[in-house]
Amino acid sequence: MSDTQRTGWAGWAVFAGIVMIIAGALSALNGLQAILAPVDKWAISAEAGTFLFDVEVWGWWHLILGLAIVLIGIFVLRGATFARVIAVILVALNAISQLAFFSVQPWWSLIVIALDVIVIYALTVHGRELKES
Repeated sequence: MSDTQRTGWAGWAVFAGIVMIIAGALSALNGLQAILAPVDKWAISAEAGTFLFDVEVWGWWHLILGLAIVLIGIFVLRGATFARVIAVILVALNAISQLAFFSVQPWWSLIVIALDVIVIYALTVHGRELKES
């Protein structure tokens, strides 16, 4: 007998796994595009000065992070407990890395951050129900 009741909200955990797979694939493709881009650096203007980011390093970060999110998203759909914990960490890292590039890609960053917050909510509140189903 389980102490966790399965509710209609268990679909949120499945949604989180599917969103992780899609968002991870898009992040990996975005990273691959940055790796193959001919530009060496991006200049981001700020009030205090200009920051230079190496596009290739940014691309590798998002490629690796995106592939890891896809892999963990598959395990989330299978109901693995370890995957929910790792997923929350990876999705939080993804949201933070999107904040770094908010001035370059504001709409994309906002969309990814919003999806990351929804995934974190779904996995922390309703993730256990996915294992029960």
